Formats: sequence, C-alpha cells, structure tokens
Amino acid sequence: MADNFNFQDIIKKSVLNLEAFRNISYIDVFLGLLSSFIVGMFIYWIYRKAFRGVVYSYNYNVSFVLMTMITALVIMTISTNIVLSLGMVGALSIVRFRTAVKDPLDIVYMFWAISAGIASGAKLYPIALLGSLIIGITILWLSRRKVKEQLFLLIIRHSDQATDEVKLQLSKVKHRLKSKTVRKEFTELTVEVRLVDDNTAFVDRISEISGVQDASLVNYTGDYAQ
Repeated sequence: MADNFNFQDIIKKSVLNLEAFRNISYIDVFLGLLSSFIVGMFIYWIYRKAFRGVVYSYNYNVSFVLMTMITALVIMTISTNIVLSLGMVGALSIVRFRTAVKDPLDIVYMFWAISAGIASGAKLYPIALLGSLIIGITILWLSRRKVKEQLFLLIIRHSDQATDEVKLQLSKVKHRLKSKTVRKEFTELTVEVRLVDDNTAFVDRISEISGVQDASLVNYTGDYAQ
C-alpha cells in the first residue's frame, strides 16, 4: 500500500507540474527569446566596435548572445514553478566557471548579458531593450574619448658609465621605475613612461648615449603589451 501510495503521489505531482507548464504562453516565450536575441546581437556589435584589447575573440563575443538567450530561457522556466526554481538555483550554484577574464571590462559585458536575459525572461522587454540601448551608447562614447596620456614601457640596457646621463634624460619625461636588474657588465631598467603626444625623440637621445647598449619603447595598456 505504501509503495502504491507513493507512486500515486508522484503521478499527481507530475500532472500538476504539467498543468503549470500548459499555462505558458508560447507568444511570451517567443517574445522573450526574440528580445534576448536582439539585445544579445546588440551586445555583440558593441563589443566588436568598442574592443580596444590586443586579440579579438569571435567565440567569446558570440557567447554574449547565447548567454543572454539562455538566461532568458532559465528565467522563463523557473517562473512557472517555485519548486523548480529552487531546484534550478541549487543546480546552478554548483557550476564553476574557470575561464580567465583578463580585461575587467569583459566582466561588465557578461553582467550586461545576464541582466538583459533576466529582464527579457521576466517579460520586462522595455527595460531590456531601452536599458541596453543606453548602456551601449555609453560604452561607445567612453571608448571613443581621446586618452590624454599614453603609457609606454621603456627598456634600457646600459653600462655603469652611462647611469648619470640616462637619469638626466629620463628626468625630462614623466616616468616611474618598474624594475631594475643589475648584473656584472650592465644594468637593465624597465621604466613606465607617460607621453601626452607621440613624440618619442627622447628614445633616440638615450640610444646615442655612450654606454647604452639598447633602448626599446613598447606601447603599454596596463595588462597587455602591443
């Protein structure tokens, strides 16, 4: 009897869950996925236009579109049943993402895609569309602002006799010592230099100093060297 009762109880719960899913409007599902797709493609376009890193990843950009749509689908699923929503939250809590995010701005795009997916899945289409439009315009405006100072890494290898002259030339530009390696025959300096314009004539003057073996200037963006 106990087994029969448990089996009947499971059948009743399954029927109730099916009845809950029958109340879903397919039009709402279509509109939710369509809204998330439009926003996801907009994020894709903004990321491609505003990208200022070294290596552009097409697959990483496409993941924003899929992330927006999948998030909307999850929100529409858990909104139909509170028991299912708790189970979904528990299942998602054990997921671990190990992809390294090198640019902090990429985290902003990920959070934007998830937020837009939540809004689309919750039928808040104006918030998803209008909010994404404002965010996209803001990112484009910020990405096109002219940077007043450019960062460079200046790597100098020189002998002891050129130390004073190298310091004199470095004092003429805004700089900060990043590392210094002293060996038996030479000293290697890595200096962060800030330039208002692209005037790099000082590098030639340093290279011409007697005792300087090499002087290299590398464009520096904080996390990457170009």
